[in-house]
Amino acid sequence: MIPVLLVDDDLELTAMLSQYLVREGFAVHAVHDGQAGAEEATSGRYAIVVLDVMMPRLSGMEVLRRIRARSKVPVLMLTARGDNVDRIVGLDMGADDYVPKPCTPGELVARLRAILRRTEVREAAVPSSGQRPLRVGALTLAPGSRQATWHDKPLELTGTEFNLLEVLVRHAGQLVSKQEISLQAFGRPLARFDRRIDVHISSIRQKLGMRPDGESWIQGVRGLGYQLLED
Repeated sequence: MIPVLLVDDDLELTAMLSQYLVREGFAVHAVHDGQAGAEEATSGRYAIVVLDVMMPRLSGMEVLRRIRARSKVPVLMLTARGDNVDRIVGLDMGADDYVPKPCTPGELVARLRAILRRTEVREAAVPSSGQRPLRVGALTLAPGSRQATWHDKPLELTGTEFNLLEVLVRHAGQLVSKQEISLQAFGRPLARFDRRIDVHISSIRQKLGMRPDGESWIQGVRGLGYQLLED
């Protein structure tokens, strides 16, 4: 069974989601405040974390910040329906996806499985030609281990950032549409008004820094897509 941590102070919702997740093959542990959630999430015992934004003691955003300071465990945020600010901030801080509340158990399970497939948590990577290191200039990505280096130093990326950067590396020097990036990185078409790609690209740009000419290593064409420069 896949170990999942639920961090939510809504006891009724947590109980309902736990029952459904267990039937779907997950081993569920639930905590109901942010402090306990941050401690459990960074314990290394879970394949994925479901984290509510509105939490007592510590907010979901603060919990996420603490998780990302110590762990790359995938995190799915639960946000208030229509609260785009929480979603954008959460993605910018390293969340892998979000689901608006109230959500159906079926949608939650589908999102969890999609994240686990993307981040290769459910099963070890199978060595193949597709797992060979990818190199573009000073950047190296190892899809099998999901490790990245930049100028021979470790490059800390969230699971989603790794997926996005891998797409751009595989098409280095080419403009890749946001629709194609979404399909390859997230496994689904880009929804209207969905800014997650833009938010994560902004974070990756900050981590790579600027080119000698003062430009970003990742160039964007408004309304079209992004391109990773080769040199």
